[in-house]
Amino acid sequence: MKKDEQTKILVKYAKNSKLFKFRWTLYVNKGLVVLKSYDQIVSQNILYLRHENQSVRIDLMPKGARDYRVPYFILKFKEFDYTTNSAKFDLLLSDEEMQVSLDFLK
Repeated sequence: MKKDEQTKILVKYAKNSKLFKFRWTLYVNKGLVVLKSYDQIVSQNILYLRHENQSVRIDLMPKGARDYRVPYFILKFKEFDYTTNSAKFDLLLSDEEMQVSLDFLK
């Protein structure tokens, strides 16, 4: 992903549709500033390579009274390419009960 290039994913479950968006804005001192938004919650994280803060977890559904294992994303900073000024990410989905469907938007 290039700087300020936004990735959008529509997350659908039950009768709900929510938009997950993320982009990165700055790479300095080996830290990548990532802005993300999901379910009207906007946050900023600084992710590092080969460090304990290389990923962030995003719960996709509220935790229910009978099940605390909700589907979630792990957004992991994988690599930074200085020649193209772009970052690579892994977006991992954990959804044991197959409760969500994803649509990648342009």
